[in-house]
Amino acid sequence: TSCFSFQNEINEVPFFDIQLPYELALKIFQYLGKTELGRCAQVSRTWKILAEDEVLWYRLCQEEGYLLDTSISDHSCWKLALRNCRAREHTLKTNWKNRIGAVSQLQYELGKVLCDVHSWDGVVIAGYTSGEVRLWDTRTWDYTAPILEPTHGPGDAGPRPHVSFVRINSSLAVAAYEDGTISVWSLLLGREPIHHYQHNQRIQALALGAEGATVATAAGFQVKVESPDDRGVWQTTGTFEIQKLVKFLNLVPDVMGSPVTIAAAEDTVYLLKAEDPGKILHSVYGQPATCLDVSAHEAAFGVRNFGWLLNEPNQILLYNLETSQCLRKMGNSIGDFTCVNLQNSPPNMLVTGNKDRRVRVFDLRRSESVCSLYAHQLGVSAVQMDDWKIVSGGEEGLVCVWDQRMGTKLWEMHARHPVRHVWFNSHSLLTAHIPEEKAPRGTSATDEDLTAHRKHRGIIYAYEFSVEQLAVESVLPICRSSYDEMTGYNYNIGLAVPYDSI
Repeated sequence: TSCFSFQNEINEVPFFDIQLPYELALKIFQYLGKTELGRCAQVSRTWKILAEDEVLWYRLCQEEGYLLDTSISDHSCWKLALRNCRAREHTLKTNWKNRIGAVSQLQYELGKVLCDVHSWDGVVIAGYTSGEVRLWDTRTWDYTAPILEPTHGPGDAGPRPHVSFVRINSSLAVAAYEDGTISVWSLLLGREPIHHYQHNQRIQALALGAEGATVATAAGFQVKVESPDDRGVWQTTGTFEIQKLVKFLNLVPDVMGSPVTIAAAEDTVYLLKAEDPGKILHSVYGQPATCLDVSAHEAAFGVRNFGWLLNEPNQILLYNLETSQCLRKMGNSIGDFTCVNLQNSPPNMLVTGNKDRRVRVFDLRRSESVCSLYAHQLGVSAVQMDDWKIVSGGEEGLVCVWDQRMGTKLWEMHARHPVRHVWFNSHSLLTAHIPEEKAPRGTSATDEDLTAHRKHRGIIYAYEFSVEQLAVESVLPICRSSYDEMTGYNYNIGLAVPYDSI
């Protein structure tokens, strides 16, 4: 505080051989970085007060992307706040690299086999062969897994249809069932569906907008787009008839006005919007699309060549959605590209997985491979990257974490079934291992207990690397212990608590 009272008395700052007003000197110091400010703080007492001015450090904090939603009055010492943020980021990175943290299974005992999993910002949705849809919020340790109720009542005879696809975003959860029905729930309003509609054929693809409330589904040769109007009443905003069976479906994020859908159907990729119902983005006869991802302005998809053009192997194509021009052709691999992640990748980067067992990162500005990692024995099934690491999942059930710059594997975890979903942020990682076989041997509808053996069911893992999250109050309940119970057979052992009170 003495520092601040002294600062208020400074009107003029000695600047070499002249005296400058404090505000003007501060303007000059705004062009300096952390290191230079540190050096200036060693010049004199006046310069030290100037170099540690809150305005400068608040600006540096914002520039580095920390505490973006705060104002300058929220912290008393912004230099310390920046240091703490950087230290936390360093700790998180170290924890990721050395696999320090907690891992838990999102278990659901009564269910049958896992059919599909999706997540948004740590909230996980899972659909099962029993027709049930479950939610977990992994941002708090005490997972509850509420069931989202189906539309048909308990009086309906016979087993419920399997869940084919599930999707979730910030406000909605959607499930598509094998009988062609789609249910939409609001995450704010609770367990009853807010909207329900039907296709008369099996659903092949389901897409939910990253933000907002738009659902797209493809069944047979039809793509339907549903969203609520201004009054919140759901309606069909677009129905598109396509001559081919859709395999991949994505909604373009951040679109003003009517929604835009990208559909990959066999060897044609369509750009579907109400004004231009059948616009073809890309079509080459006999070269089917093998994976698809869409960002706000671009679409990336893999194409398979059938080998009579030996000089053109399988590639990833990048299209601009505004101009419908092909911007880049990347890669030349013998295997099919099985997964591509454009939306969650850093700017100008793209990560792909391939049947030839490799994970490749491409620089979109130069359309060349930045790194190629030999990753999974049976082909890559899910990938995501950020500015320093890549997480990949394979058909053999392995999840690998890679250091992108070094091109080295940091660690791996194995589970029984193929990895179908991978999602991470700075401090947590979610992976879903989903069985290919939905009716494992030894279980049938006539069995008494209708439950498959646990090893056949598939599994969802949640990893947590944050030190704050591993504090005592967020330790799993079974691992909390106060050490003052004298009973010898209490299994409530504090695994993540230091032994300082013994």
